[in-house]
Amino acid sequence: MSYNRGMVNIDVMYEGELHCTAVHGPSSSQLSTDAPVDNHGRGASFSPTDLVATALGTCMATVMGILARKESFPIEGAKVHVGKEMTSSGPRRIARLPVKIQMPEKTHALSAAARGALENAANHCPVRLSLLDAIDVPVEFVWPA
Repeated sequence: MSYNRGMVNIDVMYEGELHCTAVHGPSSSQLSTDAPVDNHGRGASFSPTDLVATALGTCMATVMGILARKESFPIEGAKVHVGKEMTSSGPRRIARLPVKIQMPEKTHALSAAARGALENAANHCPVRLSLLDAIDVPVEFVWPA
């Protein structure tokens, strides 16, 4: 297996009280995480597992956007909703990430092939391909009539 040499560095500082701050190396953008209420935290920000769900939704939207830009598909305004369900027993982990992608009204005229290409792009985004098969990821596309 070959690896992309464009490695990105993320620096994380544990602030205490189950709160972390992460800094994105290339941009210096920051984000905070906090443990969820059901796991001893305050739920004051995204939890680490919330970021996995966020990464999935934004990755799907981004790769569809890359294809849309290349093919001039009008997908601006598409909405991606990702739910996150944790296991109820055993080791705590993400069990399910159901995804619902609502395509905007202006995509009503896209051909079946164009719709299929967008769906394929979303279902093969890097984050989706990185998730273990142990996580159920049902994806529903809602196209305008």
